Amino acid sequence: MKCRIACLLCFIMVMMYGAVAMAASAVNEDGYYKDIRLCGRVRIVEHFADIKVKVVDSFPDLRVKVVSSFPDDVGEWQFVEHGEDFTVQFVESFPDIKIKYVNSFPGVE
Repeated sequence: MKCRIACLLCFIMVMMYGAVAMAASAVNEDGYYKDIRLCGRVRIVEHFADIKVKVVDSFPDLRVKVVSSFPDDVGEWQFVEHGEDFTVQFVESFPDIKIKYVNSFPGVE
């Protein structure tokens, strides 16, 4: 009987840990990655970026809407050559965050 209870408790703990690990995101609920607010003017670089980004179709950390001006809300990015708020490098492996491009409702899921 004790063995069954111990096995049941282990199973429950493993399931809870899996749910918490899947729910964890690199972007917090306020739209920050580390100390960077994920909105504003963004410059694409090849090396030494502030954030390494992977574009995905499902389960993104952030939904991004590309705008031409006033990128004031989280998830609104204006791509620029100079005067950036932060830099990104697009990668296929080991990203810091995952994004999905959208036409409406940008931000954190």
